[in-house]
Amino acid sequence: MSKVSTGAAVLRRAVARNGRRLWTGTALAGVYQLCAALVPILIGVIVDRAVATGAVTALLGWTATLALVYLVLVVTYRFGARHLQRAIAEEGHQLRVELAAKILHPRVLRTGRHTGDLLAVTTTDAEYTSYLLDHIPRVTSALVAVTVSAVALLLISTPLGLTVLIAIPVVLAVLTRTAPLIARRVREQQDQAGRASALATDLVTGLRPLRGIGAQDAAAQRYRRVSRRSLAATLRASRTQNAYLGASTMLSNLLAGGIALLAGWFALTGRITVGQFITVIGSAQFLVEPFGVLAVVPGWTAAARAAADRVAAVLRADVVLPPGTAAPDGCELRLTDVTYGPLAGLHLHVRAGEFVGVVASRPADAEALARLLAVPDGHSGDVLLGGERLETVDRDRARHLLHSEPHRTDLFSGTLATNVAPHDDGGRLDEALRAAAADEVAHLHPAGLGMPVTERGANLSGGQRQRVALARALLAGPPLLVLHDPTTAVDAVTEQAVADGIRSLRHGSDGGYGTVVITSSPTLLAATDRVVFVADGVVAAEGAHAELVTHDDSYRRAVLR
Repeated sequence: MSKVSTGAAVLRRAVARNGRRLWTGTALAGVYQLCAALVPILIGVIVDRAVATGAVTALLGWTATLALVYLVLVVTYRFGARHLQRAIAEEGHQLRVELAAKILHPRVLRTGRHTGDLLAVTTTDAEYTSYLLDHIPRVTSALVAVTVSAVALLLISTPLGLTVLIAIPVVLAVLTRTAPLIARRVREQQDQAGRASALATDLVTGLRPLRGIGAQDAAAQRYRRVSRRSLAATLRASRTQNAYLGASTMLSNLLAGGIALLAGWFALTGRITVGQFITVIGSAQFLVEPFGVLAVVPGWTAAARAAADRVAAVLRADVVLPPGTAAPDGCELRLTDVTYGPLAGLHLHVRAGEFVGVVASRPADAEALARLLAVPDGHSGDVLLGGERLETVDRDRARHLLHSEPHRTDLFSGTLATNVAPHDDGGRLDEALRAAAADEVAHLHPAGLGMPVTERGANLSGGQRQRVALARALLAGPPLLVLHDPTTAVDAVTEQAVADGIRSLRHGSDGGYGTVVITSSPTLLAATDRVVFVADGVVAAEGAHAELVTHDDSYRRAVLR
């Protein structure tokens, strides 16, 4: 994937990598407009040389020529449109694939954009950028049409031809001055729409917890404010574009009307023939469309450039982690004097095959630890996996050895089975479902594992989503699995089943895996080999859950609150 630094570079690359289809389609579009421009000219010739003279042979000959022009017109339009639509579709697809690969980069993309905004860039902005491949042939063919018509008008009457040749550049120069304003308004519209989409995504995902704490009204009010800003930006962009379109349409129609009126005066004064008058009227009517295309070129270019700028901003963004080359020896995890966010000199050691619980007195400490193990960046101290610094380990190797499952995880549209096991499960799907108590979710639906799941698992309850996500993590079977609050939305009976399932699947006779569960759940903690209690960013106590509950007041308050 080539790196691009600006929106202009994105647009140039789109032209370069679709050159064959683009220029073939553009050439065919040019021939199509040439034929379309010839139609009123041929009709005028037929009137002057056949109808006015009564020459049947000339009438048949010129009529056949007109029919041939129509045939070429139809064929070139069909095949030209096919080439151009293919180029547009492929460029949009390639941009979406590039953006998705960048966003999902294993070394983690460094960007301040939220998920919804990134989605808007990957869909809407990629589409607008690819439309440049439609604008180029439209502009080229419009220039061909204007040139042919202008030459014909020059041959008929020099003043008519000069009117077209002089007026078009003047109109375009005036309208082009509005392009920066259009680009700025379109970019602002897309930015605000991305923010609204990102917030909507967050609210839909956290709707149940918001209702649980009675914060849905405040969240709705916040979304209304963001949505109003997005609406205002959209209206500003629409007003600017519509004013531009109205002005360009008015100018193009005034120009065509002026040509027609001037030709009528010339016909009345005998300076042109009836056939030539018909040609001028037909050409003036025909020129309305290419005039309109040339008039809106600055608006098209501005919109494509604004979209390409947002695409380039994502494609040129750096990644967080350096290229990894280290090869860990095993999956023992050791954190030594780690400072990261609220963590202040944390020491943590997890041996291979050990089931360790981590309790944090502050939720921020738990969140920071889970985030650090997922993306080891921006910390001081050592985070070692198998004796190697985690950030220096090859990312594919690191993800194979250590998987950190976040508290808030995503499901995707599809079925229950495809969400848990997108690839061959090796016959372990049933075990993972039972261990996560997710088999109950399948049993509640007539389709079982074929149960449909909507985007982000919106048709499932919070507890069901947690169990399905946990089953997916357990099925992956990493040597070291980090779970962050995997049972906050399930009932006590289900939580006990999950605790027993994790213990049995990963630490039974056939297990041998390492597991770290960051939680304050007494049920899960009771199933662990050892618990580490983190207070104020450092380890405050360590031992078995039962022992800590009995002898440590701070720990007891943290897990029994």
